[in-house]
Amino acid sequence: MSEHALDVGLADFAQSVLEESKHRPVVVDFWAPWCGPCKSLKPILEKLAAEYGGKFLLAKINSDDNQELAARYGVRGIPSVKAFVNGEPVDEFSGALPEGEVRAFLDRLVPGPADELLAQAAELRVAGDLSGALQKLADASKIDPTHVGVRLDAAEIMLDLNEADEARRLLGGVADDVDPRVPQLKARLQFMGVAGEDVAALTAQVAANENDLAARLKLANLLVAAGQYEAGMDQLLEIVRRDRGFEDDIGRKTLLAVFNLLDGDERVSRYRRTLSSLLY
Repeated sequence: MSEHALDVGLADFAQSVLEESKHRPVVVDFWAPWCGPCKSLKPILEKLAAEYGGKFLLAKINSDDNQELAARYGVRGIPSVKAFVNGEPVDEFSGALPEGEVRAFLDRLVPGPADELLAQAAELRVAGDLSGALQKLADASKIDPTHVGVRLDAAEIMLDLNEADEARRLLGGVADDVDPRVPQLKARLQFMGVAGEDVAALTAQVAANENDLAARLKLANLLVAAGQYEAGMDQLLEIVRRDRGFEDDIGRKTLLAVFNLLDGDERVSRYRRTLSSLLY
């Protein structure tokens, strides 16, 4: 056994599993020497225990030699894997699952290496180091190419950098229902495609001619694409205020699209009230 995995029996179960689980999750593998699927699962569990570097302990229990423990925890078939936290079983699975599913099981218990890199990327992003954040996300993607959070964080940064093509690639194939951010990011991408201008230049253009509603609309779209929702909605309200009929009521229609983008956000009700006051 490695430093992250050990054989456990009835004599040391209380200390090695129940007590240890108060400090970190303990994953208990009930197995038997004659069990073929157990032999398939064993190297996967041991590999992941080493990869996670002690964030959980793998405790292996020979169910033939420890029938009392197997009965106590309802083991009816093997391999049977049970996760313990704070002295209690909190999750389990049976059978020889593929590595991806075992990893998903573990990630519900402890952050995996990809999650740690994701957290580091978030810190770098807050500090303004977008290049460093993207590198951390790239490293995380190498570890877990299917990690949706990594793809979404990278897509969000690309949208902030106005890199529409890369954001589109990252969001491609990601279903809208896997994360609440997906439809929002896709909507931002649509606004970016509409805008395609420079914020500073458009701001100057609007300042020079406040009735240049075409420039104001482009500015609003670009602000929304950049995640500056309130600034974008303010521009759209100004379009409605100045000319409700401009481009077939495009100011109001675009504002409603932003409301859909921000569904559930407290700002929506506030801006809806302002829009209503302008319309009625």
